[in-house]
Amino acid sequence: MPAPLNADSIRRAPKVLLHDHLDGGLRPQTVLELAEEAGYRDLPADDAEELGRWFRQAADSGSLVRYLETFAHTVAVMQRPEAVSRVARECALDLAADGVVYAEVRMAPELLTEGGTPIEEAVEAILDGFAKGGAEAAAQGTPITVGTLLCAMRQNDRWDEVAGLVVRHRDAGVVGFDLAGPEIGFPPDRHPSAIALLDRAGAHRTVHAGEAAGVDSIVAALDGARAERLGHGVRIADEVAEDGTLGPVAQRVLDARVPLEVAPSSNVQTGAYPSLAGHPVDRLHRLGFAVTVNTDNRLMSGVSVTSELTDVAGAFGWGWDDVRTVTERAVAAAFLTDEERARLLADVVRPGYAALRG
Repeated sequence: MPAPLNADSIRRAPKVLLHDHLDGGLRPQTVLELAEEAGYRDLPADDAEELGRWFRQAADSGSLVRYLETFAHTVAVMQRPEAVSRVARECALDLAADGVVYAEVRMAPELLTEGGTPIEEAVEAILDGFAKGGAEAAAQGTPITVGTLLCAMRQNDRWDEVAGLVVRHRDAGVVGFDLAGPEIGFPPDRHPSAIALLDRAGAHRTVHAGEAAGVDSIVAALDGARAERLGHGVRIADEVAEDGTLGPVAQRVLDARVPLEVAPSSNVQTGAYPSLAGHPVDRLHRLGFAVTVNTDNRLMSGVSVTSELTDVAGAFGWGWDDVRTVTERAVAAAFLTDEERARLLADVVRPGYAALRG
């Protein structure tokens, strides 16, 4: 008999996460303790439960200003290498406890330098934390591999520096490059030298596009930055008619199997869609787009990979085949070697779903 498709069984399922921000996933208690250590006095609450609630409510307010304010607090307490390492370690442990077997977690290292930490040291602290958390998770019987994605902020001019860090640390756990920040007004080819550096090195890249901005931002990401995946990418649905007819960009993304890093709860919070029921994740999935399901910011959205999959499955009547399909798509889209991908699929993902489907 197949296991019931509920939160408990989905938690046991092997899951793959491609879009998760390190500074959007801190434990509330950790925020409090790091603020105390750093002498940061601007937190809106001094109790972990109350603080967690504040983050969720502020992110859910429909105000972009208030949403961004939440990150001001998390970034403020991550200005020392030991704080960054702790956050990364706990991230790996929290994801492993949720049944995630492979994750790519992103962070803009330039945001960790405001307190004087050199950018290279910030990257090393992230890698150190993920390595420690991964080792602890394996010892606890919940093995996980975490790859690091380094973001350059679109509105800033440190793209070349971040691209160089991606190339320099790619044998130490950095798996690719990302562009984050405001999509509108800051095109993904604004610093062609950074894109050229990644091209020369054959470095992987994903780009935030098709979230706040429409299909033009998707074309720019694919053509200007040669993105292999689209961070969010859901606005491709703007080119999907009610009868399933596709516009030219949607057809291109479908034909090329460009992976979409979809984060439904986050999209609803930021006002891209009015509700989960009105979100296009299911429609895109049914049409065969390479949809993957992600958390984006676990603290701000109050979500886990398990809760996102549970909510999407419940909203759209998904079965185990759907959950397995989006997981296998995420494996296919992961910035892994062919050998690592084949092992993850054959040894972990497929046996895990076979056991749950009975």
